[in-house]
Amino acid sequence: MATNTGRPRWALRASAALTLGFLGSLAGTSAQAAPPAATTPQGDEIAHTVQEGDTLEGLAKAYLAAPRQWPLLQARNKVSNPRRLVPGSVVWIPVRLQPAESATVEFVHGTVTAQARAGDAPAPVTQGGKLEEGTALQVGPDAFVSVKLADGTVVRVQAQSELLLRQLRRRGRAGSLQSVLEMRSGAVESSVPPNAEAFRRFELRTPLAVTSVRGTRFGVAMGESGQTTASVLSGSVAVQSRQQESTGPSNPSAAAASMLAPGQGLAVAADGSVGAPRPLLAAPDTSGVPAMLSDAGILAINVPPLPGAARYQAQVAQDADFTQVLRHGSFADGQLRWKAVEDGRYYLSVRALDDAGIPGVPAVQPFVVKTRPVAPLYQQPAPGAVLANGTGELRCTQVPGVAWYRLQVARDAQFTQPVLDEQRLTECRLPLNTLPVGNYFWRAASLLQLPHSPVTPGSPAGQSGTAGQADQGPFAPPQPFTVADRPATLSPQSLQAQDGDTTVRVHWPAQPGQRFRLQLAPANDLAFDKVVLDTQLDAPAWTASNLPAGDYLVRIQVLDPTGLQSDFSPPRQIRVGSGISTGSGLPVSTSNGQPVARP
Repeated sequence: MATNTGRPRWALRASAALTLGFLGSLAGTSAQAAPPAATTPQGDEIAHTVQEGDTLEGLAKAYLAAPRQWPLLQARNKVSNPRRLVPGSVVWIPVRLQPAESATVEFVHGTVTAQARAGDAPAPVTQGGKLEEGTALQVGPDAFVSVKLADGTVVRVQAQSELLLRQLRRRGRAGSLQSVLEMRSGAVESSVPPNAEAFRRFELRTPLAVTSVRGTRFGVAMGESGQTTASVLSGSVAVQSRQQESTGPSNPSAAAASMLAPGQGLAVAADGSVGAPRPLLAAPDTSGVPAMLSDAGILAINVPPLPGAARYQAQVAQDADFTQVLRHGSFADGQLRWKAVEDGRYYLSVRALDDAGIPGVPAVQPFVVKTRPVAPLYQQPAPGAVLANGTGELRCTQVPGVAWYRLQVARDAQFTQPVLDEQRLTECRLPLNTLPVGNYFWRAASLLQLPHSPVTPGSPAGQSGTAGQADQGPFAPPQPFTVADRPATLSPQSLQAQDGDTTVRVHWPAQPGQRFRLQLAPANDLAFDKVVLDTQLDAPAWTASNLPAGDYLVRIQVLDPTGLQSDFSPPRQIRVGSGISTGSGLPVSTSNGQPVARP
């Protein structure tokens, strides 16, 4: 009992203008047109072209659950003799008579609902749940769901998408799967595993297009203005105008099929016109994506611009196959921003979209998010501060619940070769007594003691070593500082004074950029408790002409451009004269040696 083993012609009633399909065997064969049928399709049906030896019982065995269902085919096709079918005629096989299958929810994130039948209330979708034929999926903003069909095909439905599981059937009791999905909005990516079964079918329909493939990884997306894009990463997809279905398969003006090879895509305009296949844009460069991200407030990833890119499409998933997507977005440039995710290992997929909106080749990059325990806050020094050689100290805040702190110092912001690395400090502080003069960066991290990890006996707390297993959080951003020598203290001999008159002048040597602090006190106030004058000077010289006559002590402190200060110089005594002198020009003094004040 022979049956037609060629590919059946499917009757599609969707109001679409284009077909993207797998035609024939992907080896160059074209779809065969069936002879005109005596009747028109009623709903979703398969048009089987009768061959010599076909019987309704044989067709029921090949297409339906059991041979005994042949009377249903007889009633549908109004066949008078079920054992004598006319070769070349068409027998319509209602899809609803084929054995039903179901799909399984592999992963769900965010708000995803399923409506089993029209009129039913949408119900939340849960991982591991079964989805029957006719179920309509609605995926909300920032949501995602992956569904596995009975033949292993994985369908990844992106955020803000609507998808109808229109057909989930099997060709015969143990035959190949026949799956038809209807996409109403959004974007869907599918991975169809290779299969040698000639009759297996996977279709993804949109109002403008139908994709029908085998062993292919491809994506279909619908734009806001109604256009459809398709991109193929592996396998091959044929593209054909669906106007053939309304004009008839024998219409000589029907558009010929063109093949999308791996690495190609096309766009279908809102009017149904099919663009020419074009190469996909190359994968963006993700080599600069950090291996670890530690910002607890935002997930921020930057990729450099790619020539020809109009936009970028990116996803963050928990698995390398992107069946567990947590973040999805379209971006005007390579500055990718999402709401933060929990600590863990993730995968980034980023694709450049060309001027037609066709996604390019994805770049996939693994990365880790680590934000706990939180890093301490810096207390001192201030960013860019200069510390005196031999006296500096790094300090940061205590973090509740933390066992230790790790402080590092390096000469570069990448910390390629830390010069200091203290890993088990019980206080967030680190003296810099031995750090040489130079420019540095420092950073700090918190460490938790892991459960069931006792401190090793004999290992002092607060010192580097193996005092229990630790879970280190991210480092705080590097902060620069400088270690420099303090300016030299001025010696008494370096202070040159011209005194004894009513105007006093003092000067001293200096380095470029230095400023000075000068203090003046009575000659008997060695502790400078009763300072007469405290002033800052921009030049290494001081002149005074309005001081009362008498003896004073003067001392000077050097203020370096680095912000460091010297110690005050040892005090030097100076005399301010009264301006009264003897006939020989000598100043007149009292009995105790003080200049006589002017009346």
